[in-house]
Amino acid sequence: QQQVYESGGGSVQAGGSLRLSCAATRRSFDTYTVGWFRQAPGLALGAERKIVASISWKSGNTYYADSLKGRFTISKDTAEITVYLQMNNLKPEDTGMYYCALSDYGSRPTHDYEYDYWGQGIQVTVSS
Repeated sequence: QQQVYESGGGSVQAGGSLRLSCAATRRSFDTYTVGWFRQAPGLALGAERKIVASISWKSGNTYYADSLKGRFTISKDTAEITVYLQMNNLKPEDTGMYYCALSDYGSRPTHDYEYDYWGQGIQVTVSS
């Protein structure tokens, strides 16, 4: 059983940057795709979390939500066994809970139901 945890959230003004980190207690992402999801404030419990970006730990292949390309970058650190989400030029609409999740679904999982292990989430707030 994997446990996943996020760090690095916080509050920032529009135009600022944050870097989120994702690690796992078993300290191994070998067979997983690691995804970052977010959920906007005010949504009902159980509402679908929207993918932000993902990276295959083994191949390094990445995926980005179209609307975030160019501002967000997902990367992995094999020495630290950590996945990062660098978020630049943040906008108020980027505000929400950000979740790291692991999937062994196979080819480029982009939906939250394709992910098996989830972190508790971390708050990102962008003020105008």
